Amino acid sequence: MDINRMKHMKILVVFVGLFFTSFGFSQDDTNDLASWTAINLKYKLDEKWAFNLEGQLRLKEDISEVDEYFSELGATYTVFKGFKLGAGLRYIRENDNVGNVQGYENHFRYNIDASYKHKINDLSLKYRLRYQNKNELGVSTSEGDYAKQTLRFKTSLEYNFSNWKLDPEISAEIFNRFGKEAENEFSKYRLTFGTEYKLKKVGTIGVFYRFQKELNEEFPETTNIIGLKYTYTF
Repeated sequence: MDINRMKHMKILVVFVGLFFTSFGFSQDDTNDLASWTAINLKYKLDEKWAFNLEGQLRLKEDISEVDEYFSELGATYTVFKGFKLGAGLRYIRENDNVGNVQGYENHFRYNIDASYKHKINDLSLKYRLRYQNKNELGVSTSEGDYAKQTLRFKTSLEYNFSNWKLDPEISAEIFNRFGKEAENEFSKYRLTFGTEYKLKKVGTIGVFYRFQKELNEEFPETTNIIGLKYTYTF
């Protein structure tokens, strides 16, 4: 094994070690295993504008029940190198299988983003601030439906290995909920480790493992998520 490859392997080990030791891996913390599968179509209009259409299926309860599936239309605008503004619209079919009234519910969500990306040698760093607003369709505020508002901050690290297509990426994201029917507090966090593989003229396949845990709850839910995403860019 050459010196450069040994260096790259050491960096990868550090990435994985930091990821898993940051939250601990314990059977006691695991309440559920979920899977997220997505297909994403991207269209670059020019150097400034890009659009995407995504469909996603999420499974819960040890990947045995549908959690939700949705369609999302998004757009990004490059203000200057590294800095982008974005927005997205999402229609969600959410499976409520708890309580006396069960069945699929219709939800609508929109989000507004600001993100910045820069490089330090072979390391890419990205920061994203997102505001999202979600509510159930067909249910009025008089019936108890108030928009769920959330601020999200995400930081990502990606290392570019030379002569290797599976560059690792680690991200951490914190959620802060607020609004009329919610206290202004942190609600959950996510830690993600993943990679992507680009296929010539076919698209990009991404896989990831994500750990999610609720905050400020008496009995917080923790979820291990396995993800698969296919992206094709026009």
